[in-house]
Amino acid sequence: MIKAQRGTKDILADEIYSWQFILENAKKVFQNANYKEIKTPIFEATELFARGVGDSTDIVNKEMYTFSIGGVDKNETSITLRPENTAGVVRAYIEHNMNRLSPPSKFWYFGPMFRYERPQAGRQRQFHQIGTEVFGVKDASCDAEVILTAVEFLKSIGLDELEVELNTLGCPKCKNEYRAQIKEVLKPYLDKLCDDCKMRYEKNPLRILDCKNEDCQKIFEIKEVSEVILKDYICDECKNHFDELIKYLDELNIKYKRNKLLVRGLDYYNRTVFEIKSEALGSQSAVCGGGRYDGLVEMLGGTPTPAIGFAMGVERLYALINKINPEKINYFIVSNDTISALKLAQKLRRNNKSADFDLQNRKFAKQLEKASKVANFAIILGEDEIKGNYYSLKNLANGEQIKIYDFSKLL
Repeated sequence: MIKAQRGTKDILADEIYSWQFILENAKKVFQNANYKEIKTPIFEATELFARGVGDSTDIVNKEMYTFSIGGVDKNETSITLRPENTAGVVRAYIEHNMNRLSPPSKFWYFGPMFRYERPQAGRQRQFHQIGTEVFGVKDASCDAEVILTAVEFLKSIGLDELEVELNTLGCPKCKNEYRAQIKEVLKPYLDKLCDDCKMRYEKNPLRILDCKNEDCQKIFEIKEVSEVILKDYICDECKNHFDELIKYLDELNIKYKRNKLLVRGLDYYNRTVFEIKSEALGSQSAVCGGGRYDGLVEMLGGTPTPAIGFAMGVERLYALINKINPEKINYFIVSNDTISALKLAQKLRRNNKSADFDLQNRKFAKQLEKASKVANFAIILGEDEIKGNYYSLKNLANGEQIKIYDFSKLL
């Protein structure tokens, strides 16, 4: 028997209603905030992620599904299944000259992403994300609106016990100073860092702070190390930006806390970074992550453009919400006259009523048993009904049955 590949999962009929609930609420909340939906290709040029996400990240180094297309005598092209969608949306923003639009340009998306990693609760190799991206506004009001939009969406699907964790990474100048200080204070402990952090030490030392290895975590708790980590290495402009954001969140009554270890796993972030967490997921508690990436548009060939966004894993959201039961159809047609049942089903469906009938032409008792499970009403079409040109309509909730002579009464 051929089974689904490890790290992939079928979304079955009894689950899809909850997925649709999540997606419908996303569409409603984001459109109410004037976000426009965007769909980008599932695969992109590998260079897009190597340049945009960063070649020092685990995503680029370990987790991408990358393929070469073209033979020896052809121009070989490397493509990658998208591991995240921000880089793809930025590519689309640049390619279609959307910088000419009046800012802000606000987009939302939903779709599958792909990362080769160890499957675990709420995390698969093919997974789905809902996210937003906003281009063209550098003010802290934009950061606050993006965080508010994420919180409002999570509340719309029934998630209330949430906490926003915040940090600021500063501008490139601030980040460079912070990197230098992190390298200096960790230098005596370099041999005690995990293998991944030893590589990060050279390429992107801030990524060390994102490490979940227990030995590395213990090093962060050493007094002289923690003092450097917890100190703010940000310029006055970046500090003012972060202070403004805090004021907005206070006015919006959004609960938050500062987390100096929060750096996010992608190289393109600057200034504001945030995660929204739910204790219901235990150690894998983050349901949303995002931040500013003011330099990414320029890095990928566009004009300098401030930008911010977030992404949420739908599998994690599904694990947290109250499951939605399938809605029953309007009518189940009970009849042994298959052509009459099919014609009536067609007529009802054309009038925007959901209807089904028994394709196996079983006994009435079996058909009524099936009807009671899937429909609100049974329309009985026996010999008497067909000869008398009427329908027997049975309310499957209370058992009441009436005769209907006018089809329009069924609509």
